[in-house]
Amino acid sequence: MMYPAGPGSGDSPEGFPEQPRRQSQTGNRTAQTLDAFFTCRKNVLLAKSSSSQVEGNFAMAPRGPDQEECEGLLQQWREEGSSQVLSTVSDGPLVDKGLAESSLALLMDNPGEQDAAPEDTWSSRQLSDLRAAENLEEPFPEVLGEEEPLPEVEGPMWAAVPVQTGRQYTDCAVLPMGALATEQWDEDPAVVAWSIAPEPVPQEEAPVWPFEGLGQLQPPPVEIPYHEILWREWEDFSTQPDVQGLEAGDGPQFQFTLMSYNILAQDLMQQSSELYLHCHPDILNWSYRFANLMQEFQHWDPDILCLQEVQEDHYWEQLEPSLRMMGFTCFYKRRTGCKTDGCAVCYKPTRFRLLCASPVEYFRPGLELLNRDNVGLVLLLQPLVPEGLGQVSVAPLCVANTHVLYNPRRGDVKLAQMAILLAEVDKVARLSDGSHCPIVLCGDLNSVPDSPLYNFIRDGELQYHGMPAWKVSGQEDFSHQLYQRKLQAPLWPSSLGITDYCQYVTSCHPTSSERRKYSRDFLLRFRFCSMACRRPVGLVLLEGVTDTKPERPAGWAESVIEEDTSESEPDVPRTAGTIQHCLHLTSVYTHFLPQHGRPEVTTMPLGLGTTVDYIFFSAESCENGNRTDRRLYQDGTLKLLGRLSLLSEEILWAANGLPNPFCSSDHLCLLASFGMEIAAP
Repeated sequence: MMYPAGPGSGDSPEGFPEQPRRQSQTGNRTAQTLDAFFTCRKNVLLAKSSSSQVEGNFAMAPRGPDQEECEGLLQQWREEGSSQVLSTVSDGPLVDKGLAESSLALLMDNPGEQDAAPEDTWSSRQLSDLRAAENLEEPFPEVLGEEEPLPEVEGPMWAAVPVQTGRQYTDCAVLPMGALATEQWDEDPAVVAWSIAPEPVPQEEAPVWPFEGLGQLQPPPVEIPYHEILWREWEDFSTQPDVQGLEAGDGPQFQFTLMSYNILAQDLMQQSSELYLHCHPDILNWSYRFANLMQEFQHWDPDILCLQEVQEDHYWEQLEPSLRMMGFTCFYKRRTGCKTDGCAVCYKPTRFRLLCASPVEYFRPGLELLNRDNVGLVLLLQPLVPEGLGQVSVAPLCVANTHVLYNPRRGDVKLAQMAILLAEVDKVARLSDGSHCPIVLCGDLNSVPDSPLYNFIRDGELQYHGMPAWKVSGQEDFSHQLYQRKLQAPLWPSSLGITDYCQYVTSCHPTSSERRKYSRDFLLRFRFCSMACRRPVGLVLLEGVTDTKPERPAGWAESVIEEDTSESEPDVPRTAGTIQHCLHLTSVYTHFLPQHGRPEVTTMPLGLGTTVDYIFFSAESCENGNRTDRRLYQDGTLKLLGRLSLLSEEILWAANGLPNPFCSSDHLCLLASFGMEIAAP
């Protein structure tokens, strides 16, 4: 094994100039230097040796024939080299360059294979190191003192850096970043290591490691504050032309911001504590998390706040009073059954006026498909235009918030729950002319992008017949299982009162508001029908009143045959294995980070990043396969003006996942800014 010569070696392959030498003053420095060398050598052997050798101290390790020979050679070298050391060792704290490099070479050569190396391999390496060190013509080059600084030379320079103890190398040196050659340390030489200060190179050129056969030890990563790692940029679309070339900001607009956030209910976190073993217990405390969440709300200051996994007692005792003090009016819907969390929608009454609020329960007694306790909340809000704009009008805004079932295997339940929510949105957002007002649908849908459920919301149609239930959400792949639940048509019974177009039956067939009128003669014809002559059960017997049965006059028929003029029960239209809706929704996010080449992430269960949280809004989707385009829709009445960027899985890994001290939920918040057209009345 070849080692690069240190500074002052006349035959240095790197062209180091010959340095002047001084005589050592005492013999104590000699012993200290030798002890430093053997201490470093033993430390390296400890790091490189197998697990059996690491147990106990170095002296108590199993002694084989090769190791005994090595110990003998070490002792022989110590005795023969003492005379040479007396004339070459200086007063400075630095150790011999060639010997220290020998230890460094062992440290840097394949650091990850110390457990697999046999004992005899390391013994032979020690012998070769000793022979190489013994054959050096000038094994102890003199080091200049502080009064004689090293001249600037071309080529790599040696720099002494203090030792840092690493996990894999107990008691051995780990080179820190940014060590300078001119710095001096007063520590004992036994705890001093060497590193190379590379020459400055152009940014486009990578620094070349000049020593062939030696591995380069990478510096440890520098700790970066959480707020810098999790920095999220605001993407502004207000001046970006849409697909038709029109500016998004043309004309007066009513602008507002909306946030959707799964804040992680404390009860659910404690029930699934195995998902948060990577977190320090202090950051999982509700008091810490509540303060962080409120600070996040205050920082982004949205006009509409849609929350999921809101624990009921925390909502009434802390969240609702705090949000009310921030200027919000809040509506809350707890999950059905014994669940303790739910959904909340909060808005600022200075910006909106409530028209109606519709809580949505997905639980339906007697239906196995809808026996889960998930809920939703739909609000219809009227934007409040400033008085300075005069007589103008803005269309109402429908805001829907939900948290869909998590179970990855029950995609049929998720589709049925989404159909109920879309039917409620259709009813609330429908205008008198049959069209819909602007809609924002957000929440935790427990489905990944481009899954069948996601495509159904975005495209408005899904052919589900024969589809495996696990495939609907795309969360996990269960194709390896023998038994797979498959979706059959119809997906839900007609008794649910929802068509395959995700509309309530009464919405599809409105009844006439005119009251039917019947003549007196028509009603008298029913006086003596069979139903009128039947004695009611439980009728009190009164003599002369209820004790006799009316006699049917001659000529009266037992039943009156009359054409049915009443409306028949409307026929619910059903399609063959297809469900549809006509709300024209598209996602605020593209679910891809073109600058990083990575998908967006909103949560990290078990360390695996994925997207399950969404904000959909009323806009026509565009046929565009370019995923780097940020505008994959055609603006309608509701325009997207900006959004808060999401992060990649690698960035969240650098911040120790979710939750962390900076983000107190296992989900990231979603934030978007919209504009609504202001029209003259």
